[in-house]
Amino acid sequence: MVTLNVNGKAASVDADPDMPLLWALREDLQLTGTKFGCGMSLCGACTVHVDGQAVRSCVTPISSVQGKTITTIEAVSATPQGKAVQAAWVANDVPQCGYCQSGQVMSACALLKSKAKPTDADIEEAMSGNICRCGTYNQIKAAIKVASVTLSKGG
Repeated sequence: MVTLNVNGKAASVDADPDMPLLWALREDLQLTGTKFGCGMSLCGACTVHVDGQAVRSCVTPISSVQGKTITTIEAVSATPQGKAVQAAWVANDVPQCGYCQSGQVMSACALLKSKAKPTDADIEEAMSGNICRCGTYNQIKAAIKVASVTLSKGG
């Protein structure tokens, strides 16, 4: 039995400690907003926050996140960054098919938490591990800039 702190709540998972966090979230805890993309930490669809840092849950064993705070897309809107990013995503029509978007949003939120006014280079670096098959990279960058302005104004 592994106990995880997910979205502010303790959750027990009866699984092998080497099980990837992604499967514990999706299968055991029914938090299906975090997506499976590649299973090799290459696409970013499975991005969640662990102690505020963006991590790829498909390669993160649950044993490595015991005692840490895990935030998924289902709860990120409770943070100032999450609220600003999600509003900017809508305002800038970012999602197309939407499959990668939870990972994109989680990476963007982690960036804005660590760097309130990111440069284009900061955005490109932070988002480089997130693949969007629909090619909405320009909209993503624009939305991150909008969210940064919103946050700087206290919104």
